[in-house]
Amino acid sequence: MTVTDLFIDQIQLARRWKLSHRTLERWRWIGCGPNYTKIGRRVVYRLVDVEQFEADGLHQTISAEGDRRV
Repeated sequence: MTVTDLFIDQIQLARRWKLSHRTLERWRWIGCGPNYTKIGRRVVYRLVDVEQFEADGLHQTISAEGDRRV
């Protein structure tokens, strides 16, 4: 793994999540979404932060009989 593998840019993240890169820009503006850093004028996301953000959003469905499914 190289140093560049540790970061992804907003276009790569938008493709990963199948959303517009403008959504990521808006999230940064309002202060939500994964942590990011700026290198010069370039916005990048550490892969570890993206994966943590994904894990934090993971929800388990309840499938036991009689329990409500979402």
